[in-house]
Amino acid sequence: MAGSDLFTGSLDILILKSLNWGPLHGYAIGKWIRQWTTEVLPVQEGALYPALHRMERKGLLEEEWGVTETNREAKFYRLTREGRKQLKTDVIRWKTYAQVMSRALAAAQP
Repeated sequence: MAGSDLFTGSLDILILKSLNWGPLHGYAIGKWIRQWTTEVLPVQEGALYPALHRMERKGLLEEEWGVTETNREAKFYRLTREGRKQLKTDVIRWKTYAQVMSRALAAAQP
C-alpha cells in the first residue's frame, strides 16, 4: 500500500502506539509498524521522520539522544503526557471507525 494511500491519521496513531512501552529510535519505530501491520503499511523514511518532527512540535513526543542495540548514537522518541492522552483518544476514534466501516461494508442490501 503506497504511503499516500494511508488513511488520514493512521501514521500518527501507529507512531504513538509504538512508543507506548517506552522510547524508540526512528528505525525501530518503522520496524515496529512494519511488523505489526504485517508489511501492509511500510513507512518510508521520507514520511516517518517528518511525522516524528511534527508530532514533537505538537508536544506529543520528546526526543533524547541514546545508543542503539547496535551501539550507534540515535535520537530516541518517547511519549509525553499529552501524547498518551492523544493515543487514548485516537484508539477510541479508530475502533469506532473500524466498527462502523465493518458494519457498513458487511451490509447485504441498502
